[in-house]
Amino acid sequence: MSWMDIGTLVIVLLCLAAALKLLQRYVPHPVREAHNDVAGFIFAAVGVLYAVLLAFVVIAVWENNDSARKTTFQEADSLAGIYWISRELPAPLGPQLEKRTLDYARLVMDTEWPLMAKHHSSSDATQLVYGMRSDVFSIKPENQQQNVLYEHAVSHLEKLASERRQRLNQVDDEVPTLLWVALIAGAVLTVGFTFLFGLSNTLSHTLMVLALSGLVVISLIVIKEMDFPFTGVTAVKPTAFEVFLNRLPPPR
Repeated sequence: MSWMDIGTLVIVLLCLAAALKLLQRYVPHPVREAHNDVAGFIFAAVGVLYAVLLAFVVIAVWENNDSARKTTFQEADSLAGIYWISRELPAPLGPQLEKRTLDYARLVMDTEWPLMAKHHSSSDATQLVYGMRSDVFSIKPENQQQNVLYEHAVSHLEKLASERRQRLNQVDDEVPTLLWVALIAGAVLTVGFTFLFGLSNTLSHTLMVLALSGLVVISLIVIKEMDFPFTGVTAVKPTAFEVFLNRLPPPR
C-alpha cells in the first residue's frame, strides 16, 4: 500500500467522522432509532450483495496476477529449452542462438519489464524472437539426434512466442470501468446505510461505521493495486528470468 493509498484511507475516514458528527447534530439518534429494524433488514441484504461483488472482483484480479506470474515462468522455461539445445549445436549457429537467448532474457528483465508497467513492450525483444526463429529454422538435421534437437527447438520456440504474446496481452488486463462504477456505488450505498441507524452511544456508532468504511476502502485499494498484473505493490516480477540467468553453466 502506497502513501497515496494510506492518505486516501485517512481522508475518507476523517470525512465520514465529520459527516457523522453533523448527522448527530441535525438528526439526533432518537429520530433515526425508530427505523433501526427496517434499516437493519435492508442493510443486511445490501451488505451481502456488496460482499459478493467485492469477493468476485478480488478473486478475479488475483487470478489474473497468478496467471501472469505463471506465464512468465512458462516463457522462461521455453527460453531455457532453446538455450540448452543451442549448446548442443555446432558453431557458428549454436553460439549465435545461445547469445540471442541470453540477450533476450536480459532485455526482458532490464528494458521490457519497466515498459510493461507503462503498458508498452520492447520492439528489440520482439526482434530477438524473430532472430531465434531464423536460427532455429536454419538448422539442417543430418542425423536422428539432430532431428530430435530440431523438433524440440521448434517446439520450445513456438511456445516461447506464444507465452510472450500472452504476457503482453496480460499487460492490459484490468477491471472494466462499469465494474468500478458498481464497486464505488456499492461502497457509497453500503456505508450510507449505516448513517440511518440511531444509537444512544454516539462513539460506538462512529467506531462501527469507521471500521466498516475502512474495510471497504482497503478492499477497493487492494483491487486497484492488483488491477494491472505488472504494476502496483503486487506487480509480477521478472523472477523467472532471473532464475534462468543465475543458473547458467560456465560459458563454453
